[in-house]
Amino acid sequence: MPGSWFLDTRPRRSRRGALTLVFVGVLATGAATGSFGGELTALGSPAGPDAAAHGAAAGAPGAAGDGKGEAPGSAREARERAGDDADVVVSRSGDRWSAAYSAREYAQLRHALEGSYVGVGISVRQTHTGDGVSRGDGGRSHGGSRDGRQDGPVHGRRTAIEVDRVRPGSPADDAGVRAGDRLRSVAGQPVTGKPVTTVVALLRGSDPEAPSGAAAPGTHVTLHLVRDGRELTRTLRRAQLTTESVRVRRLGDGVTRIKVGAFTRGAGERVREAVREQVPADGAIVLDLRGNSGGLVDEAVTAASAFLDGGLVATYDDNGRQRALYAERDDAGSGTGGVDVERRPVVVLVDSGTMSAAELLTGALQDRGRAVVVGSRTFGKGSVQMPEHQSDGSVAELTVGHYTTPSGRDVEGRGLAPDLAVHDTDAAMQRARTVLSGLEARS
Repeated sequence: MPGSWFLDTRPRRSRRGALTLVFVGVLATGAATGSFGGELTALGSPAGPDAAAHGAAAGAPGAAGDGKGEAPGSAREARERAGDDADVVVSRSGDRWSAAYSAREYAQLRHALEGSYVGVGISVRQTHTGDGVSRGDGGRSHGGSRDGRQDGPVHGRRTAIEVDRVRPGSPADDAGVRAGDRLRSVAGQPVTGKPVTTVVALLRGSDPEAPSGAAAPGTHVTLHLVRDGRELTRTLRRAQLTTESVRVRRLGDGVTRIKVGAFTRGAGERVREAVREQVPADGAIVLDLRGNSGGLVDEAVTAASAFLDGGLVATYDDNGRQRALYAERDDAGSGTGGVDVERRPVVVLVDSGTMSAAELLTGALQDRGRAVVVGSRTFGKGSVQMPEHQSDGSVAELTVGHYTTPSGRDVEGRGLAPDLAVHDTDAAMQRARTVLSGLEARS
């Protein structure tokens, strides 16, 4: 993907030396269901290409789907992949964040970064039967995101899988699936009590134990649902869909929420357009990056230009050479509809599911005093990877360095601490609005 960085936590080099921030695991789940920005996660979470990457060493933290790297796959997967040159390179590296992709997986990753995936157009979440909701990131990235996800029974309570959102015009919408429907089974496999990532893999047509791929567009999947006590069966035809990486909503009192699910192709410019066209000149902004697993670095930098009038966004290593990333300068002074880009007050919402390129953007706005950061400590994935194409077509992603914020903070393994710590999802949004009520637009 020439000239761009990847969605994960590592910039890598394509044959033309392009950089990419890749975060293994978040895209897969979200893309599977068709969720983004409330659905999409990065490779291995609820929103990413398809959790296609395979971790380097045993004991690597996180399983496929948790957005924290991937442990080795099943024995069957290992047998199927035996002989891939990238697997050999990665296994010898001892690199915690390295990943190996087959040619097919890497192609799917690139499609996901371009905002395209095969799915049915629904986001799902876990609920506790008879006891509230556990907002997992199998569809919604906020509301608990990675750290709030419950992947099994909690305190003896059984968990159910509920449709959180149905994308208009999607196969699920056409089949009459509704938000609030409970999923009993997908493709004949019971899903009650299953992790959201497993459900997403089934919706996409992937192997839940090795979710490195998805079924082809046009293939069918049958859902067994329960709605208001009635049993329903719906057969959906998977389709090639585009992700909704940026969503905008007016909250009232002059506050606009801009939710960015992942920095896929075009997301940065959509953030700039949202600020320019949908936020009043005297309005305030909640930039919601909770559950954002990262994405293309250049898109995060473009998004930064919606709030910063030029200047440093981050620095990173490229095989020992220091490089810098800068926001675009608003020479005309009217980058957002005639309003100074640094005028509107901003609060950034984060949580432990805020990763990679999303951390890069958060760190820039925080260090430069452009935003107040509210929520919980971010994930802490700031390592930089480059892709190495192998002779058999497979691709190995290996760490070459780390990026730092404008003030020199290293995100890797540490994350970013919020200015105001709030762990409850609803409370975080309320605190953000309270903070904004006390901030004035800059003259």
